[in-house]
Amino acid sequence: MKKYFPFIYFNLIIISVICVYIYGLNGNFLFDDYPNLEPLANSNAVDNWDKAKNFIISGFAGPTGRPISLASFLLDANTWPTDPYPFKYTNLMIHLLNGVLLSWATLLLLRNYNYKEQQAIWIALIASSIWLLHPSFVSTTLYVVQRMAQLATLFTLIGIVGYLKARLLLVDKPLQAYFYMAVSIGLCTILATYSKENGALLPLLILVIEFCNPDKQNRPIWQWRALCLWLPSCAVLYLIFREINFADNIWPNRNFNQVERLYSEARIVTEYLFNLFIPQIEGRGLYQDDFIVSKSLFQPITTVYSIIFLSGLALSAFVLKPKYPLFSLAVLFFFTAHLMESTVLGLELYFEHRNYLAALFLFLPIASALHWLKSKIESKLVYLIVLIILSILSFFTYERAKLWGNTEQLLLYWAKNSPNSPRAQSEIANYYTKQGDILKSNQHLEQSLAKMPNSALLTMQLLLQKVSYSFATDHDFEMTASRLGQQPFDAQAIQGLRLLTESVVGNQEACKKYCSSILGLIENLDHNSKYSNISVYWRLSAYLKAQIYLAMNNDEIALEQYQEAVKRYNDVEAGLMMVAELGTHSSSSNALSLLNQVELIFKQQGASTLRRSRSEYEMEIMRLKKLFEQQIKSGV
Repeated sequence: MKKYFPFIYFNLIIISVICVYIYGLNGNFLFDDYPNLEPLANSNAVDNWDKAKNFIISGFAGPTGRPISLASFLLDANTWPTDPYPFKYTNLMIHLLNGVLLSWATLLLLRNYNYKEQQAIWIALIASSIWLLHPSFVSTTLYVVQRMAQLATLFTLIGIVGYLKARLLLVDKPLQAYFYMAVSIGLCTILATYSKENGALLPLLILVIEFCNPDKQNRPIWQWRALCLWLPSCAVLYLIFREINFADNIWPNRNFNQVERLYSEARIVTEYLFNLFIPQIEGRGLYQDDFIVSKSLFQPITTVYSIIFLSGLALSAFVLKPKYPLFSLAVLFFFTAHLMESTVLGLELYFEHRNYLAALFLFLPIASALHWLKSKIESKLVYLIVLIILSILSFFTYERAKLWGNTEQLLLYWAKNSPNSPRAQSEIANYYTKQGDILKSNQHLEQSLAKMPNSALLTMQLLLQKVSYSFATDHDFEMTASRLGQQPFDAQAIQGLRLLTESVVGNQEACKKYCSSILGLIENLDHNSKYSNISVYWRLSAYLKAQIYLAMNNDEIALEQYQEAVKRYNDVEAGLMMVAELGTHSSSSNALSLLNQVELIFKQQGASTLRRSRSEYEMEIMRLKKLFEQQIKSGV
């Protein structure tokens, strides 16, 4: 019976994870789920390989497009809108699989570190159980789009397992060992990276495992390490740190520069560690736009405290490595896994899902300390301590998952706990609107703007609501133009401008009332250097004006604006979409003229930037040409 205990124990942990997460599967999609999954609607249903390929390569979340993650979403649905339950269920299954792989990876790691078998099994089971049941990872598991982080972790774990398993063969079967280690690192790095970019850190993470290994006798030869570990690690570090640029305004769409980001991340990583070791039911959630940016070492003062703490922690990992290798591994693995998302790249500051991979071995020192405690006190008391720890984690995770299972309550909870977050207050206004209380929604936005006058998001949302319910005035447009001219750039405000335009161009009465005013607002922003120098606005501006002129039946100027928009986007896919719009609402001759311009762009566009094959675009362009020419001949 005793030999089956680890198997029984871990199965009980798996059942416990399912039980504490089950209510969370009822939640809806959130935030980034929508833009990443809405392309499913482009083909009505993804029911053949060509449509599947188009969706898989449609990714925009990172430089790689994350095609493996997008492909995994097709396991759950092939249309949009769709039911979120299968997506969340799959995420939970991936989380469980990651837990199983983590326990295996930890066991293999401890064997490589020359731990005794029973000791290794005990520590691996406890450490992986803490990770599986930790409430911090509810937001990764139940936030559908974070499957990207889960899959990057999955392939990273497979790579670590493959490497450590093969490494055990070094003494008896060295050729096999080197081959399997190289394959594990190479293949899994590619798969992890194309799930999410931080998967490219796998070789560097394995270097950390090697560095902390107390057994220096049976390590891989230096030539192999240089080729398979150091070379790819240096390449990734080069790609990250070549982004170092301490200019004042390196990211116009962010409210911080690179130095301020580094200062702020010191506080954030410290907070990550605090929450991982002192867990709570629900933290900051997804509203992080109110996080106070560190403007200097002493503003706020916690910046310098955090830097001292993290520096001391890193130093202690090196100093204590000979005596406490698991402590050093936990610290250095955590810091290394944060190199991409918590240093010099211009990402948003704070997201707790960044700890999903980073915390894989973070609880090893706790498990090791508990095993050591067995030799000092009664074993039953240690088992009781373990049970208490896992019970507390299970309760916190259950409560958090239950909250995530009610999306409306979750969003309100976040909003009320983030009074200085424009996104949070925007969500409260949306809630009032859904309840039918438009006046209360507008009042809330106006009060929020008085408290947060720099929020372009709230400014655009207030105008959009007033236009949607037909009580916007000229004064509202003037106030919006004035505020946007003074407020920092906000990409969400640009999305609001798009929604504002779309809300009126399809409604004749609304267009008569507001098209000229929206056109004036866009032209006002065109003359503001802050906006005209932002590429995403610069491209969109001409396109929105084209839509408005088309809705105002001014086809000649609409064609000019479409031509300008096509030139700015310089993309055949966007161009064909504009041709379709113009062909539907204007003359065939105008549409043909625009199509000819798109064809020239297509001929110059590189194959690697195309979303479909060249032959598909050639066929589509020829089809549209014939259609428009026939319509022109028939006088349409």
